[in-house]
Amino acid sequence: MKKILVIEDNQDVRENLAEILVLSGYDAITAENGKIGVEKAQSILPDLILCDIMMPELDGYGVLHILSRQQQTADIPFIFLTAKAEKEDFRRGMSLGADDYIVKPFDDVALLQTIESRLQKSERLRSASAQGTGTIERFIDEARALDAIRHLSDNRESRHYKKKDMIFREGDHPRWLYFVEKGKVKVFKTSDDGRELIVKVAQTGDFLGFLALFKEDSYPESAAALEDCSIKLVPKQDFAALVFGNRDVNVRFIKMLANHIAEREQQLIELAYNSVRKRVASALVKLSVQSGPSIHLLREDMAALAGTAKETLIRTLTDFKNEGLIEITDGVILVISVEKLKNLPN
Repeated sequence: MKKILVIEDNQDVRENLAEILVLSGYDAITAENGKIGVEKAQSILPDLILCDIMMPELDGYGVLHILSRQQQTADIPFIFLTAKAEKEDFRRGMSLGADDYIVKPFDDVALLQTIESRLQKSERLRSASAQGTGTIERFIDEARALDAIRHLSDNRESRHYKKKDMIFREGDHPRWLYFVEKGKVKVFKTSDDGRELIVKVAQTGDFLGFLALFKEDSYPESAAALEDCSIKLVPKQDFAALVFGNRDVNVRFIKMLANHIAEREQQLIELAYNSVRKRVASALVKLSVQSGPSIHLLREDMAALAGTAKETLIRTLTDFKNEGLIEITDGVILVISVEKLKNLPN
């Protein structure tokens, strides 16, 4: 039974929605404000969220902003419910990554049709993303609703990169959308004196280079293989047909852009205000969440991810080891306590 979370401060509307959903065969969970809604979404991981905009404690935009920045909730279909129908509200909601927008009072049949449609499309994309090899093919096949992109598969190319190989360089003009089919890739910026700052560690299932394609500008960052990788290449003209020719694919990439901006904002805040210990701890947490507690990464790359010098990183890792937060064996870091690293004082 599909679980649907209803976040609505109006009790009558909330109970009416829950009744409709239950009668239609869904498991309805309710929350009376945005703060409680975020907590329930994080704990139960619903299949879809219906959320009012104007609420006490935390409004709908805040709910979406928080959930879209967290990996476990970012891909849950999100539908706004609101009595406001002005164009700016639609624009703001969709720019934040909402999947749909329903204006109250709503028709019950139209509401259920929208929910069913979103659940079906989410299931297809989730199935495609979970397959590993061939993911990009399945994802694109789901989007081939238009004749203009039916032959997209004819233009795909797969390339293999060795560890440390460059995939693209900052300042280059983009020709491809890159899809990480296997392996890990560092996305980084280089200062005038040659120092690197890693802004993202991409892994299997991630897209690279889409920001430059959207802006029709040169790459703002460089990308290189952290380990042996297999990368799928989609020509930029096919990327444009894929994104602008299909609304659902468009929404997916808008979410990626929103997440991209949020990640960069958070990284700037951490670099500006966090201590070296806090930044190194944050880097360890991110890597362990992505790939598990065992971290295989060159010290210079980890230093670039934390925004510090290699020597400083090594001293900090030694401190963490002595404090029982990590273990280090043959260069491999084993994270003992993610929670303690998360809660490390600044």
